[in-house]
Amino acid sequence: MKENRELELKLTITNTFLKTVSAFANYGSGRIIFGIDDNGKIVGIDDLDETCLNLENKINDNIVPKPNFSFIKNNRDKTITLVVKEGLDKPYLYKGKAYKRNDASTIEVDRLELNRLTLEGMNRYFEELRSNDQDLKFEVLKKELKEKLAIENFSVDLLKTLNLYDDKEGYNNAAALVADKNSFSGIDIARFGKDINEILDRNTFVNMSIFSQFHKTIEVFERYYKYEEIQGFERIEKELIPEKAFREVIANAIIHRTWDINSNIRISMFENRIEVVSPGGLPSGITEKEYLNGQISQLRNPILGNVFFRLKYIEMFGTGIRRINEIYRNYSTKPIYEINENSIKITLFTIFNKIFLSKDEKIVFETLKDGNILSNKEISEITGFKKDKNLKLLKSLVEKKYIVTIGNGRGTKYYKN
Repeated sequence: MKENRELELKLTITNTFLKTVSAFANYGSGRIIFGIDDNGKIVGIDDLDETCLNLENKINDNIVPKPNFSFIKNNRDKTITLVVKEGLDKPYLYKGKAYKRNDASTIEVDRLELNRLTLEGMNRYFEELRSNDQDLKFEVLKKELKEKLAIENFSVDLLKTLNLYDDKEGYNNAAALVADKNSFSGIDIARFGKDINEILDRNTFVNMSIFSQFHKTIEVFERYYKYEEIQGFERIEKELIPEKAFREVIANAIIHRTWDINSNIRISMFENRIEVVSPGGLPSGITEKEYLNGQISQLRNPILGNVFFRLKYIEMFGTGIRRINEIYRNYSTKPIYEINENSIKITLFTIFNKIFLSKDEKIVFETLKDGNILSNKEISEITGFKKDKNLKLLKSLVEKKYIVTIGNGRGTKYYKN
C-alpha cells in the first residue's frame, strides 16, 4: 500500500492530517488511514474508539466549514480509515488556509486557486463576474448573430438574454470575451518543420473576440491542411486533417478552458499532426472517463457554451469528443487525448498517410495493416529490407507517430497508431 492523491498513511496522530482533510474536502475526496507507516507497514492503534473521538474533535474544532467525513474501524489490524468526501461549501480551511493534494503530498493552494474554490462554493463562475472593462463594443458579435441567426436588431435586451449583461452588475467577463477588444489571452499557433527547433510560421491571436480568434485559427488551418487536387476536368478540395474535427477541438478548447489565467491555447502544427493544448484540466466533478465518453455534466463556462451553442458552433453540450471520434472512425489514425491536472491536450493526425511517407516507409507501414503487431525481424522478412535499414525506417515512422512500439530491446514490436 502506497500513498497517492486519494490516500494518505499516518503512523501517529498529529495536526498535520488536518491539511489533508482540507485538501480532500476541497478536491475530489480521499482516505487517511491511521496506524500504518509511510512504507505501508501496519503498526496499529491501541484504542480505536478514543482515537476516533479525538480525530473527530480535531476536525470539528479546526476545519471551517465542517466537512463531510466518516470513520471505518478495523478491529483486526487496529487501523482507522478516515473517509473525507468532497464538499459543496468550499473553501474548506485549516487555520485560514485551503489545501490540495499534489500526488502523494499536501500543499497550500495559491490565491488564484483559492478564488476559484470560493466561486465554486458560491456556485458561481469566473465568466459571471463583473468585467473590469465596461466600455465594450460588439461589432463581431452583431455580425455573428446576423449571419447565423438572421438577427438584425442588436440591443441590451439581447445581451441580457445571452446572459452577457445585468442591470445591476453591467457587462460580465463572458461579455468581455465576445467583445471586439478585451484584455484576455487567446490562441498561439506555431507551425513547425522537421522538429520543434524549426518554426516555419507563427500566429498569435489575443485581446480580441473569441469569435475572431476562432475564425483566424480556422484560416491558418486551411492554409496548411487543405488543398485542391485536379481530377480530370474537376478541381477537388482535399483535407489532410478533417476540418470538422479541428473546428470541434478549437470550439471546445475556447468554451472549456480556464480564462482567469494569462495563458494561451497553444496549437502546434506538424506535417502529420496538430496538437492543441488548452489551459485548465477537467472541471470539478467530471472524471476522465466521463470526459472521454462525452458524458460531461458541467461546463466551466456555461455562458460561453450557450452562446456557441446558439450560434451553432457546437451541436450539443458534452458531445465534442464523441463527434471527433466519429469523424475519425473510418481512418487508421485516431485522435489522442491527454488529461493533465492543469491542461488538456488533443492530437489530431493526418488521414492521408501517403502524403508524408517515402516509398520505403510506405512498404514498411503496409506490413502493419489489419492490426499486425510485428518485430523488426518479422517486418524485415516481409519487406526484404536488411534489418538495419528496416530499423531505421521503423524509427522514422515512430518519430512521425504513424506507428508505436511495445516492449524494449530485442523484444520490441511495432503496430499502427
